[in-house]
Amino acid sequence: MNPSRFFDGLYISFWIPAAVLTAALAIKLPSIIKLWKDPLLRAVGGLLLLACGVFVFAAPPTIAWTNRVTGVPNISAPLVYSLITAFCGSCLLLITAWRNGISDRSETTRRATRWVVSVYSGVIVALWVLFALADTPVERVRDLDTYYATTAFMREEIVLYLLAHTVACLITYRLIRNWIRTDGLDIWLRSGLKFLGVGYAMNLIYDTSKIAAVVARWTGHDLDWLSTALSPPVACLSAILIAVGFILPHAGQYLHRRARTRLSHWRLRPLYLLTRTVTGGRVPFKLRATPELRLTRRETFIRDALLHLARYIDEDLDRRAYDAAVGLGREAGRARPLAHVVAIQDAIQTKRRSREDDADAPLGSPDIEDLLEGIEAVSRALRHTDDIRAVRERAAAAAESVPAP
Repeated sequence: MNPSRFFDGLYISFWIPAAVLTAALAIKLPSIIKLWKDPLLRAVGGLLLLACGVFVFAAPPTIAWTNRVTGVPNISAPLVYSLITAFCGSCLLLITAWRNGISDRSETTRRATRWVVSVYSGVIVALWVLFALADTPVERVRDLDTYYATTAFMREEIVLYLLAHTVACLITYRLIRNWIRTDGLDIWLRSGLKFLGVGYAMNLIYDTSKIAAVVARWTGHDLDWLSTALSPPVACLSAILIAVGFILPHAGQYLHRRARTRLSHWRLRPLYLLTRTVTGGRVPFKLRATPELRLTRRETFIRDALLHLARYIDEDLDRRAYDAAVGLGREAGRARPLAHVVAIQDAIQTKRRSREDDADAPLGSPDIEDLLEGIEAVSRALRHTDDIRAVRERAAAAAESVPAP
């Protein structure tokens, strides 16, 4: 029933969160470069970069390599602690950007930024000074925090970095929790904030377990498994959740836009195929064209074809068809596209029966603005052939019942 054996079975490689954080940074990087003056994006980029650095340099193989290359036992300790402290500072800078807004350049914002940079820079300097003063001759790759928990100066260094990390995570978690409750957030942003909240809450579990193990050493007890077996998987899961929290709003909104674009392109297909019979042409296929460009070209093709067909559209038929659709129980939102479909199909037949240079060709110029704006609804209506047939027959019956002048 040794807890350490249970948590050893939950080991997560440090390279997994490093890879996830790198992916998150790669997704955010184009926006960061493009909008470099945006403090929010800069803070996000710095946070992801430092978080990735923490897991790269905290991996046991990297720790051993760093110690061997430098020739200084345990020099990885102040290096990793410094990266963790810088990560904490990035969290607080991110908080400042989120809380005060991107455009806020007030003295309060600048003072808060200077305070965060000064305090956490001072902590990093203190970490290296304390390490220089401490006596750490025995290399410890996995349990340095507890092994040197009672060593002079190293004890203070361990407490300092844990305190800096805990304070930053507490403030960040509280801000995110309050932000989630804000009205008007889209589903992707709210979901991303929830992942961030859980990630920072797990960071607090990491801090608690580390502090408990260190305090146990001070009191002569052995709870090293909290630091060596529980903390690493908690830290890895926390990093993965934080990375997902940053990725989800960006990737979710991007995929949502792409899905809507492709859906609109597919919905316009029936009307596109119908209007091709008017012009005899088609939208040129470009292999590298983006979905947005393909949608724009299809919309332009359809509208141009409808403008070319406008002189043949019978406005009286369109009105009768609308009344017929309403009479069949269709709501206005569905009746109008059905009426337009009937009018368009009639106009195509009329155009086929007469050449444009014939004297008998229609010369009217009906208002088709409503039709041009609702081409997607008209295209969807084209899929309901039974409804179109019923509206056409009812409109034709209504025209025959009108007495001739």
